Amino acid sequence: MSGARLAVRLRAPLRGACAAALAAVALAGCGLGAGEKSGDARILVTRDFGARTLGAQIEQNIPESETAMRLTERAFDVRTTYGGKFVQSIDGLAGGGSGGKADWFYWVNGIVGEESAADFELHGGDRVWWDYHDWSGSQNVNAVVGQFPEPFAHGAEGKRYPVVIQCAKDSEEICQQVSQQLSDVGTKASRQTLGTNVETEVLRVMVGRWQDLRRDQALRLIDKGPTSSGVFARFDEDGRTLELLDAQGRTARAVGAGAGLVAAVKLGEQVPTWTVTGTDLDGVAAAADALVPQRLRQRFALATDPAGDDVGLPLLR
Repeated sequence: MSGARLAVRLRAPLRGACAAALAAVALAGCGLGAGEKSGDARILVTRDFGARTLGAQIEQNIPESETAMRLTERAFDVRTTYGGKFVQSIDGLAGGGSGGKADWFYWVNGIVGEESAADFELHGGDRVWWDYHDWSGSQNVNAVVGQFPEPFAHGAEGKRYPVVIQCAKDSEEICQQVSQQLSDVGTKASRQTLGTNVETEVLRVMVGRWQDLRRDQALRLIDKGPTSSGVFARFDEDGRTLELLDAQGRTARAVGAGAGLVAAVKLGEQVPTWTVTGTDLDGVAAAADALVPQRLRQRFALATDPAGDDVGLPLLR
């Protein structure tokens, strides 16, 4: 193994499946030539919404012309189909499982790859995450929290975004904590009044009880369910019960007082909106406590319950 590559390969037996062609999985194209070095990149491969790690690697000094596909192909055994246009399998785990409704999807810095991985150019510090999962509950998981402190640290496509925290009136102390936690990972955030309009390329962190936040246009997607939001949780009509959903979008558990949620959604061309929220202030505080890399790692979204337990979403049966 090259001295320029630090590898952690956590492998388990992988079973093949019939190939499926989803637009959301990556196109494999001709690699670009090596250019100047632009820093390090990380790649993670998991399955079942991050529940199982299949491999992870750090690539040092990636070339300026590096793409998500080239990085993946160097680290793993990637097979393609449909004339090389679609990912068929990574290390033998093929798309088309679970009755044809399981495939590979990728995110860079917590934002879904909306173009071919062969065309997605990487920059120093980027994190690429591939996950194989059942998409019957949602094909629209456009933002995830499991690469925190991304996208706050490096943004997207080599551009960092300004960060603002918008807080409900009774959440001032919790907002100060959130601000400090972002500062701890190298992100300086400004403060705004809840409901202030922001530019498309501004990362927002919305803090407060769900009943105070749910009118926001982006966060409203969560009330519409995972097919719209990509978040496998939703609140009841009065915001006092948090329903935790399985991979098919069905309610698997309901939590009342003290329930918290850390999630991210992406509305249209906007950059993601993150929320630190809950059924009440205790839930919001518990969610804020979870805003650290070690608790969010490999989570699509994270719920907290009154017992103090972290619950990765969706709930897997």
